[in-house]
Amino acid sequence: MSLIRKFKSDLPPWLLRFFANMWLPLLGAGIRVKQISPDFRDITVQLKLHWYNSNYVGTHFGGSMFAMTDPFFMLMLIKNLGDNYIVWDKAASINFIKPGRSTLTTRFVLTQEIIDTVLEKTAGGDKYIFDLPLDVIDAEGVVVAAVVRTLYVRKKLAVIPAVVTPPVTP
Repeated sequence: MSLIRKFKSDLPPWLLRFFANMWLPLLGAGIRVKQISPDFRDITVQLKLHWYNSNYVGTHFGGSMFAMTDPFFMLMLIKNLGDNYIVWDKAASINFIKPGRSTLTTRFVLTQEIIDTVLEKTAGGDKYIFDLPLDVIDAEGVVVAAVVRTLYVRKKLAVIPAVVTPPVTP
């Protein structure tokens, strides 16, 4: 991922999607990024049920369902706010509603209202911690898990170059 970090500001959506689908934590869990919009404000992720990501009773492993929601809101905010902001996933919670037995999908949507609120709350250099909810749905459109991602955003502090004065000789 270090190559991705090096070129993160220039990475087009199709290339980020390619790298995300090759990234071992997602690939190993069977998670696939299906779509990233050109403005990085809409991402769709899917999880198909396989022998290697099912639990003891043959339904989706909860850890894989949780992992499919992990980095995307953070990435979307980084791409939309730019390099002058620090963005972290701070916390998350998941409520398993029913067993997942088919292909699961979740859709991340970052609205202009969310971006405007973040810009307003962080304009003075303050940190802003907020929740973004999303649902994991099955092939029939039924919610199988409700997830809340908690994000931390702060504007980077401006670095003021030090003024060096030459020593005064008597």
